[in-house]
Amino acid sequence: MGIIQGGMGHAMKHSMTCIRPVHLDDLLTLQQIGRQTFFETFAHSCTEADMQAYLAKSFAEAQLASELQNPDSAFYFFEAEGHVLGYLKLNFAQAQTELQEATAIEIERIYVLHDFQGQGVGQALYQHALHIAHNHHARYIWLGVWEYNHQA
Repeated sequence: MGIIQGGMGHAMKHSMTCIRPVHLDDLLTLQQIGRQTFFETFAHSCTEADMQAYLAKSFAEAQLASELQNPDSAFYFFEAEGHVLGYLKLNFAQAQTELQEATAIEIERIYVLHDFQGQGVGQALYQHALHIAHNHHARYIWLGVWEYNHQA
């Protein structure tokens, strides 16, 4: 499974799509899309050195493996035609970056490849997060956003 670099255009809306849980054997795909989408989103707001340091730390295999194995976190891929176009990370209970309430759920990340933004991928991932919150009887769901992420 790979990541599409572009070229599907609006055909994505009519292709086979799914949102599925990310597992430990998806680690390298998660690492690749995580690095790519973070770079596309924030490359303009920091130095190259700062960006490379963040990518190396936050998307290191050991870091992602730890997050994937945390029972209070969950990742989901949005796929079209077998290609990952975006992903979602949810945190429950103590995994929340700022514990709001034990029954709250944090949307820590919704990232979509630049070429597929504005095509409903992010919205589908957001709706999936709401569905999970409903199934977990969460009192509320909140979005953790870096101040420079103006799109979020």
